[in-house]
Formats: sequence, C-alpha cells, structure tokens
Amino acid sequence: MDYAEARAAFFTPREGTTHDVGWSTPARRLRDTIEPLAAVCYWSEPAYDAYAAHGLDFLLGYVWGRSSSLGEPEAMVAVSSFGVFEPGLVSGLYDAGRAALPLAQMRAARAAGSSAALAAVLGEDPDGLDEVLALLERAVAAAPLPGRPMFAGLLGAGWPEDRLARLWHGCNLLREHRGDGHLAALAGAGLDGVEANVLTELWVGWEPLTYTASRGWSPEQMEAATASLTDRGLVADGRLTEAGRALREEIEETTDRGEQRVVEALGDELDGLLERLSGWSQAVVDRGWFPPDPYKRAAG
Repeated sequence: MDYAEARAAFFTPREGTTHDVGWSTPARRLRDTIEPLAAVCYWSEPAYDAYAAHGLDFLLGYVWGRSSSLGEPEAMVAVSSFGVFEPGLVSGLYDAGRAALPLAQMRAARAAGSSAALAAVLGEDPDGLDEVLALLERAVAAAPLPGRPMFAGLLGAGWPEDRLARLWHGCNLLREHRGDGHLAALAGAGLDGVEANVLTELWVGWEPLTYTASRGWSPEQMEAATASLTDRGLVADGRLTEAGRALREEIEETTDRGEQRVVEALGDELDGLLERLSGWSQAVVDRGWFPPDPYKRAAG
C-alpha cells in the first residue's frame, strides 16, 4: 500500500454519524489534542517519503516504525503491544519491515520524517515551542512506567536533539503511554482485540465492523466477536446494552486513572498547553497529514 492508496483508504469519509460519547476528562482532552502531532510519523508525506526511500510502503512503515520502539523482539511481542490489530497482519508486516530496514535506520527515518513534517506545517521555530517542550518533558517524567512497553521503549531511546523531533517524540510518548494503559484496561475487562474494536465502534456510534475490518479482522472473526459480546449481554440487536455501555465507560475511566499523574504534573498549565497544541494539531489536519475523520480520535 503506497501513500496514495493509504489516503484513499483512510481519508475517505465513513458512512454513519458519530455521536458525542460525553467523554471530555483532562486525560482524554490531552490524548485527543496530541494525536495528530504524535501520528504525523505515519500520515505525513515527509514521513512516508523517509520510509519509502528504504523500500517500505505505508503499512510496513507504520508497523515496523511503531514497533521499532520495542527494539527487535519476536513478532508476537509486537502483536501483543498493538493489541487490537489482527495478529497475522502485524506479525507479517513486522518481520518484513525488520528484514527491509535495520532498527537504527528505522528510528532515524521516523524522527527525521516527523521533524520535516512539523517544520513544513509549523515552521522551524513555532512560537512557544520551548515552553511546550518543557511541559511535555515534565509530563513524561511523571508518567508511571510499569506495564507500558511501547512507552518504555520510546523512553529508553532518549529524546532527539532536534527541537521539532522532540515535540513529536514528547507527544508520541504520551500517546503510547495512554495506549499501553488502554490495552491493559481492555485485557482487564476480559476482551480480546477484535471484541475491543466492536465494542468501541458501537460506543462511538459508527457503522458496525467498518473500523474493525480496517484492523485486518476477517468477517468470520468479527461475526464470532459480535456473538461473544451478545452472549455476555453486552450487545443486543446490533447495539450496546446498558451493561455494554457501562463496561466501555468503565474501560475509559480505568484508562484515565492511569494518566492521572501526568495530568497532575501539568496542573494549572494543562489548559494553556492544550490550547497551544490544539492549534498546532489543527494545522496538521488542515495540511492533510492526519485523517479528518473524527472517528480517528473518538475510537482511541
């Protein structure tokens, strides 16, 4: 899948209408605000070009690029850390990416592509960058480490010297910290990857199984997951039951609790940070380097 194909697949408006899930806690606001900045390493043309220069297409760049924070473990470690993706999809792309591009070069290409993308959108020295970097570093320093493999790998790799790469890295660290905690909450609720996708789709209000299918799950796997959720009393007639909605909101609450120390570290400066980052994130969206689909944030 090349960049044009990826845009055609993921930037096309989906059928259905999201509804407001009513979730606007400080931790969730932070997550939603930083998402386009953190994900510029996947969706921007400079990032894609950095991977393509080494023979990686979009999906190889995404899976091996994101997995590179873990080092080079066995493929099933990457599968576990991705969580909601079909295992065979992740393992195949991971092995192919590793074979195509050594770890150090993958990490360097990822940082360089992200920095180039942010420079193109924000300029080389956006106003307030040093203050934002100081707050991101404070938040990262407060983030608990246990049970956060993606976050831990990124943290161990160290902060880049380039200031815009540091902006991307700080946002990516916080993104993966929450993501690790979210997977733990899903596992604690007794959900597997495909069930987690189905539950979230119904919570957000999109056409069932459209987003789940984009994670590589087969129709048979999705049908079995829906049946399992129905048997557990979480889904009925293609909708969440009261128990299903309560469980999905409990998962969100658990995820938020895992970010409480990050929120506390930012304190009264959180709102100002979010205001600054929100403008920068919108600039990334306006440039076409993050999907305008609101589901990309609502489903995370």
